[in-house]
Formats: sequence, C-alpha cells, structure tokens
Amino acid sequence: MARPTKERQIEQIPEVCYFKPAGVPGHKLEVVELTMEEVEALRLKDLESLTQAEAADRMGVSRPTFQRVLTVARKKAAEALTCGKALKFAGGDYKLMQSGHCSGCGKKRRHHNKAGKRRQNNE
Repeated sequence: MARPTKERQIEQIPEVCYFKPAGVPGHKLEVVELTMEEVEALRLKDLESLTQAEAADRMGVSRPTFQRVLTVARKKAAEALTCGKALKFAGGDYKLMQSGHCSGCGKKRRHHNKAGKRRQNNE
C-alpha cells in the first residue's frame, strides 16, 4: 500500500492561474493542469535559480521528490506550449508558507553572514 502524499510547502499562489493560446476560444482547447506544488517547483528552480537541494528544503521535501515534481511540471508545461493547450494551475497537496520561514516550525529563518554572525533575512 502506498504512503499518503506529504503536503508540500509553497510560498505563494500565482496571481494568474490560467493561460491559453491567443486567438483560440477557450471551449476549443484542451487543458493541462499543473498542481500548485508543480508551479512552486518551477518558480524555485527556474525563476529563483535555486539548487535542487535548496528548493527541496524550501518545499519541505526530499531532493528526489523535488526532482520528480519538477520533471512532471516541466513535461506538462512543454506539452501545453508545444501542442497549443491551455495551462491551468489548481489543486495539489500543499500548505501555504510565508517566504523566509522555517518549513518545520514556521518561525522566521535566520541566516549567518560570512563572519559567522546571525542576522535576520530582512537586514
């Protein structure tokens, strides 16, 4: 029996959750659906340019799990873009977190500067 999917932590919900090719009525399009954690994986890896380990940590998953989520997201995005399908962002197993907060306890993360002194994210 498979283990239940663990909630993935995401930092933001996209403002726009639907994209479609221009000039084609929506009712004539096939829709490819990306889950919110797939969108978050794309954002962390491709937009923020984090390593897989950093992105996996931010989402509260293992690196192999992050790789699987990212691979599925890229395949779905490529299918929509190359086959003229609409993209819809919806659903998934996720928990909305505040950016810069610990995935385990929810407290504001602290970082060390090069001298080894602790500093807040916003300093």
